[in-house]
Amino acid sequence: MERNEKIKNNSLKRLNRINGQITGIKKMLENDRKCEDILIQISAVTNALKSLGQEILLDHMQICMTKDIQNNKLETVNEVVDLCRRLM
Repeated sequence: MERNEKIKNNSLKRLNRINGQITGIKKMLENDRKCEDILIQISAVTNALKSLGQEILLDHMQICMTKDIQNNKLETVNEVVDLCRRLM
């Protein structure tokens, strides 16, 4: 599948930011930072990943799912329902 360049670039920027946060968490552990500080950063990464997943799912529904339905590939609805359950 070819992705919209704007969406792709936004997703890659967000992943780079998340990667930086994970590197920061690793450094916090190495430097024996307070558990509370580490847990807050872990929560931020978790939320950032969840948000990114939701954006990609929305893109999938608007582009891929729409094309599938137009081509009578109706099983895509069940696939998207399953994806939604996994993201929750």
